[in-house]
Amino acid sequence: MKNPTFLKLIVLFTVFSLPLSAQMEPIRIDLPQPMFVGTPTDFKVDRLEEPRESGRPPFLAPAGTTNVALGKPVAGSSEPRMGDLSQITNGYKEATSNSFVELNAGAQHITIDLEDYYTIYAVTLWHYHMSARVYQGVVVQVSDDPDFIFDVHTVFNNDLNNRLGFGMGEDYHYVETHEGKLIDAGGVTGRYVRLYSMGNTDNDLNHYIEVEAYGRPAE
Repeated sequence: MKNPTFLKLIVLFTVFSLPLSAQMEPIRIDLPQPMFVGTPTDFKVDRLEEPRESGRPPFLAPAGTTNVALGKPVAGSSEPRMGDLSQITNGYKEATSNSFVELNAGAQHITIDLEDYYTIYAVTLWHYHMSARVYQGVVVQVSDDPDFIFDVHTVFNNDLNNRLGFGMGEDYHYVETHEGKLIDAGGVTGRYVRLYSMGNTDNDLNHYIEVEAYGRPAE
């Protein structure tokens, strides 16, 4: 049997001899201050995600992965009722009376132009976390087509009744907290990130505080 120390050295040599793009490390996500303690579970919502007993575990991505959505332009399916669309990528995530953007009721979406092509490993989003609520019909897509007709990758879909027309979603609803929602994008490539929603458990309106897309330039 080979010496365990020798085997450990072989593993360490293999990991650290990998190219930078193949080395994995936790992405850094700066969280805002929490606005409430605990996660309510009494929402009348189908397929609701169970609350975690502790904080979100680290998400690993290739070394050099950063938030490539920061400061990028945002377009919306309607003009905001409150706020400005540029707030969605300005890096400010605190829950205050003027930190969120409010869109009209019904099915609405926003689109972030990353202004270049990236391999996206994760998307994080904060709809609203001043109080606990659940947003419905949440769909997140990545594409290299600004009209989202061709080469569309759906990385999250909790639209259980297919009201948006993208198929019946298999992802769970979740309660909004200061941690936001981290979505594993699986390394899809595209230039545009689009997010849909259809109101929430408090009202029919749609809100965004911040959206981040963690990626690296596409090769």
